[in-house]
Amino acid sequence: MRLSNLPVTTLKEVPADAEVISHQLMLRAGLIRKLSSGLFTWMPLGLKVLRKVEQLVREEMDRAGALEILMPAIQPAELWEETGRWNKYGSLLLRINDRHGRDFCFGPTHEEVVTDVARKDLRSYKQLPVTYYQIQTKFRDEIRPRFGLMRAREFIMKDAYSFHADTESLQQTYDSMAKAYTNILTRIGLHFRPVDAAGGEIGGSKSCEFHVLADSGEDGIAYCDNDSFAMNVELAPTLPPEGARAAATEAMTTVSTPGVRTIDGIAGFLRSDPSQCLKTLLVEAEDDGLIALIVRGDHELNPLKAEQIDGVKTPLTMASSEQILAATGIGPGFAGPVGLNLPVWVDHSAAFVSDFVCGANASDEHLTGVNWGRDLPEPNTADLRNVQAGDRSPGGGTIAIARGIEVGHIFQLGDQYSKSMNLNVLDQNGKALTPLMGCYGIGVSRLVAAAIEQNNDENGIIWPVAISPFPVTILGLNYGRSEAVKDAVDNLAEALSKLGIEALIDDRDARPGVKFADSDLMGIPHRLVIGERGLKEGKIEYRHRQASEAEEVELTNALAFIQEKLEAQ
Repeated sequence: MRLSNLPVTTLKEVPADAEVISHQLMLRAGLIRKLSSGLFTWMPLGLKVLRKVEQLVREEMDRAGALEILMPAIQPAELWEETGRWNKYGSLLLRINDRHGRDFCFGPTHEEVVTDVARKDLRSYKQLPVTYYQIQTKFRDEIRPRFGLMRAREFIMKDAYSFHADTESLQQTYDSMAKAYTNILTRIGLHFRPVDAAGGEIGGSKSCEFHVLADSGEDGIAYCDNDSFAMNVELAPTLPPEGARAAATEAMTTVSTPGVRTIDGIAGFLRSDPSQCLKTLLVEAEDDGLIALIVRGDHELNPLKAEQIDGVKTPLTMASSEQILAATGIGPGFAGPVGLNLPVWVDHSAAFVSDFVCGANASDEHLTGVNWGRDLPEPNTADLRNVQAGDRSPGGGTIAIARGIEVGHIFQLGDQYSKSMNLNVLDQNGKALTPLMGCYGIGVSRLVAAAIEQNNDENGIIWPVAISPFPVTILGLNYGRSEAVKDAVDNLAEALSKLGIEALIDDRDARPGVKFADSDLMGIPHRLVIGERGLKEGKIEYRHRQASEAEEVELTNALAFIQEKLEAQ
């Protein structure tokens, strides 16, 4: 492809409404163009990347034994009413009417449709297991579309659905899909983690998310390279400290702390470490009372874990100032466990602290030198906090924290959809059997954005070779005015084409600096520069997108040189 034939307009300035780097660079490099909020047109270079991702996903699905189909994007309301999701799905569902006034939706997912396909085609357990997949446009009416393709309203997704006679078969396909997703992300060249997760709107008893690690990720991921542990920060367990709690060395003392209400404030005031200060958080109980939850000052309460405590109101609701005053007789900031007439639960780490600082249940006062078992009873303990970097993982390693972009999610649905939609087949005894289902989604367009989020620098995109729009770009300096340059560029491009290597030729009448800048912005992995000065010496210039310096290559050896570079990827 010649850039002179491509009406692409690259941008020097960052578009004002582009918040994350993938959105900025895709607009600047001319890969996409915004139509409306959350709606984008894929331009030629961007579409080439998208198609490469699609093909790679398709190859791994086919390898896993899944069968490709294509279901309608527009779905009748009756199907969603069978499963109860027509109202449950909420405002994310784009509802539309046809000319007869019948209700339809633009499908955000296809569990109902594929179950309808199965109940029309599957008759016997002998037809199981079977897995169908499609690569198709989806629509979710996001309240606030943002981050470009990361949270667009319309997007390209691969969704697959499997049907099984028993849980063992379902587990086998679930595992094979996890392997397929691992292969997809590995082949693209992304740093990622599979993460245990909740089912969300899809439902099901077991699920796993696949996160590409990037600073711009919306989700916090706790992981350990040594034992393969990975889990969303909100779900990751924390383990009780090892060993025995240190013995008390201080006497409990009341200290005047006028106006000091925060952990940082009290730690600074008393010249103590936040880890030695315990914070008492009062939350609403199911019986309209309050419950005290205590964590170390350097830790954060985890709402999902707190909601698992008996008696805690769901969703977790922090007590108001008025409720705290009514229950303790003081305002916020001075509550503590000593003498507190409320149910108390203490995080494992907080229960391990000796000689700690806490509120004194009196205005403008704190206690120092407080110890469990001496100054107050041994506590009821639970896992109440968010995991932190440096914590022990369940496998014995050390936890690290990273941001993750969710690009894939696999589920074990059980009979949630097949039962509600009356999907049955005959078992080996001629009796009705309700198949179990699995669901497996991966965001094809989101993968493109995630790859950029993980692979970029101050100059632009750095495409992984597997999904780059072109593996090689050839920059012809003075291409339109030098026959020697034109012939060298065209001959090399033709030779590469005969080897199945498509090159992007920059034959524009533009200054070298513009060509170099656009080449870096577009992120093509291998760049060849052909100019008159080099040709006089029989040489051309080569630079890998991530290299700091260029190197000279003999023109006669250029074809073999670039082949070797591509094979080494």
